[in-house]
Amino acid sequence: MKTLKITDWVLRLIAALILLQTLFFKFSAAPESVYIFTTVGMEPWGRIGSGIAELICSVLLLLPGTTWLGASGAVGVMAGAIFFHLTKLGIEVMGDGGQLFFMAVIVMLCSLALLWMHRSEISRFLKILIP
Repeated sequence: MKTLKITDWVLRLIAALILLQTLFFKFSAAPESVYIFTTVGMEPWGRIGSGIAELICSVLLLLPGTTWLGASGAVGVMAGAIFFHLTKLGIEVMGDGGQLFFMAVIVMLCSLALLWMHRSEISRFLKILIP
């Protein structure tokens, strides 16, 4: 049981820290972020919107009662990031060696694992939502 709790927190911290780390680049209009969102036709609203979504997901991931909700949001945001890497951007963006792509994959994997670990909370929520 203790190992499961530690794993839960490690996954939450990894996903949240990666999401939070990228916020500076999105909100400061760093050249890489502007390039990415210009390439996919979503600059500046996509850059700022995804930054806000990532901030919300990070907070929800770190709050014990809403981890599953943050993980759900992170899966959605990372699905978009991975999609654009595979279709329009390429795995490597502006000589980053694929770092952004691999960070998106790591957040996706952590979030999927968290969804599985918190499936009972999701089930309880759905039973309340759909009696």
